[in-house]
Amino acid sequence: MHAIAIHGGAGTLPRAEMKPDQEAAYRAGLATALDAGYAVLEGGGTSLDAVTAAVRILEDDPLFNAGRGAVLTHEGTVELDASIMDGRTLAAGAIAGVAHIRNPIELARAVMEHSPHVMLIGAGAEEFAHTRNIAFVANDYFKTGTRKAQLRRVLVGDTRPANELSALGTVGAVARDQAGNLAAATSTGGMTGKRYGRVGDSPIIGAGTYADNGSCAVSSTGHGEYFIRTVVAHDICARVAYGGATLQEAADAVVMQRLATMGGEGGIIAVDANGQIVMSFNSEGMFRGARASDGKREVSIYRDR
Repeated sequence: MHAIAIHGGAGTLPRAEMKPDQEAAYRAGLATALDAGYAVLEGGGTSLDAVTAAVRILEDDPLFNAGRGAVLTHEGTVELDASIMDGRTLAAGAIAGVAHIRNPIELARAVMEHSPHVMLIGAGAEEFAHTRNIAFVANDYFKTGTRKAQLRRVLVGDTRPANELSALGTVGAVARDQAGNLAAATSTGGMTGKRYGRVGDSPIIGAGTYADNGSCAVSSTGHGEYFIRTVVAHDICARVAYGGATLQEAADAVVMQRLATMGGEGGIIAVDANGQIVMSFNSEGMFRGARASDGKREVSIYRDR
């Protein structure tokens, strides 16, 4: 069975603050990315192409914290992170702290496929991007009025203003293709007001992203420092591979128990070797969607919808 799941971050508005037009816009953005990724799978394309396509669309959508619409650093700039992993070969690519790459997921994939390295950062990553004809944009391209207002409020100490998303936004996708190969991809702008070149879990293989045909593919979203410390994505896959847990059992043990006990908020999307999808989160909501060849199609924000 071929299948894909996507997320647009665990940082949703509280249900009481979500206006109908806002909810409709988020659902439409998720649906567009989900259906684009699924179309790749349905046409016989690879899981790598499917997750790349889905994440690229989410990076271009200013509603989500990745690419255009990413949150701003303390200095008012945008620094982007992304990673991708091939479950068939365990090849992986990641980039961190880039400021001019229109679609960071494309650069992460280029690192995986066209360099001997796994992770490149900052100026070095952008120098490599020039050699692969990756699209560049001015840093201002990523900035939106909403994110500028968010940063202003954070800088005066208001870290949770009303009617704005919390700081847990990320985008990601996982997929199983018709050949049975798994892939995962994650992209983010990080945390509003971040400083000193801070890097979260999204580009960290094993924390924010992991894929192995023998177990599962995972993309994470949430408070990155906790996800790094608990190596969330790999932990879930290891519980499936070595502990005999189902994907649902493994995800819930990590997200609902281990992370929650530490105070880590967020969630994951995952798909196993059989194409079974799990979307587990301990936050109030998580922007997410799933579609599979058995007819399943879901776009949700909160637990019940």
